[in-house]
Amino acid sequence: MIRNTPDSNQIARDYLDSILIEQRLIGSQTPSTQFELFGRRFSTPVMMPAFSHLKPYAPGRESGLIEYSRGAKDANAVNFVGMIENDGFLQIVKANPNTIRIVKPYADREKIFSQLTFAEQEGALAVGMDIDHFFNKTNGQWDLCVGELLQPQSEEMLKENISSVKIPFVVKGVLSVKDAAVCAEAGADAVIVSHHHGRLNYAVPPLMVLPDICRELKGTGIRIFADCSIDTGYDAFKAIALGAEAVCVGRALLPDLKKDGAVGTKRCLDRMTGELAAAMAFTGAKCLSQITADVLWSSITGKRIVPSDTDSR
Repeated sequence: MIRNTPDSNQIARDYLDSILIEQRLIGSQTPSTQFELFGRRFSTPVMMPAFSHLKPYAPGRESGLIEYSRGAKDANAVNFVGMIENDGFLQIVKANPNTIRIVKPYADREKIFSQLTFAEQEGALAVGMDIDHFFNKTNGQWDLCVGELLQPQSEEMLKENISSVKIPFVVKGVLSVKDAAVCAEAGADAVIVSHHHGRLNYAVPPLMVLPDICRELKGTGIRIFADCSIDTGYDAFKAIALGAEAVCVGRALLPDLKKDGAVGTKRCLDRMTGELAAAMAFTGAKCLSQITADVLWSSITGKRIVPSDTDSR
């Protein structure tokens, strides 16, 4: 009998759905979703994903990467972009200066440094690296992505990447306390807790390991974000309650993006931000820093989810 391998995205989705929210209305006020990152202020902690290789969705339209970058600017949200050559990145950062470039862990080290420094020179908000895509899912060998060989990063290599630029550095794909500690030692400014849309089968849900990572990084000043299966503002609320400062929306964005480009992107971000604000209003949180884990319950255990020292802010 051949067993179907459980999908890591479904595992993450099921975990998110198992978390319930306690209502607290007396004394509640209209909340603010204002968010600060690297010296700039944004209207929402719901950020873009680090997508790569999106083509135009219809004749006469710009690439999906440029469209969603424009939509993020219109929504005053942080923009991310993934694997792209320098000329393509230049178009992205012109469309939205508040863009963070996430570079792949190329085996070609010079290409890494070239892309990081180019982004810095062109005024990117920050740069970073995706550390969870270098092994092939089927055989554990180094992966070949769009003709580019990828390579695992050692702590020393990560330090070199970070020290090659003077702007903030984000490490994407942290899913353990061990890797979080290495990122802190290497000098990272932020981490994204993520399993990269399930590159590892049976991956622990990001929100399940998030509180442990927050405890590990408490006091370091490292910003902590969450990714994977963040489909609604209520998901964002749960992630922030468990210690993240912001979240990245991924494939939930695609239907609006495909249909209406930048307008659809802004509509999706506005909808999720509205849902987040509603969850805040119903729990008495006037601002993001007042969202705490003591309003979360587990539908599995029937008990509160209150990890000790979760609030790293």
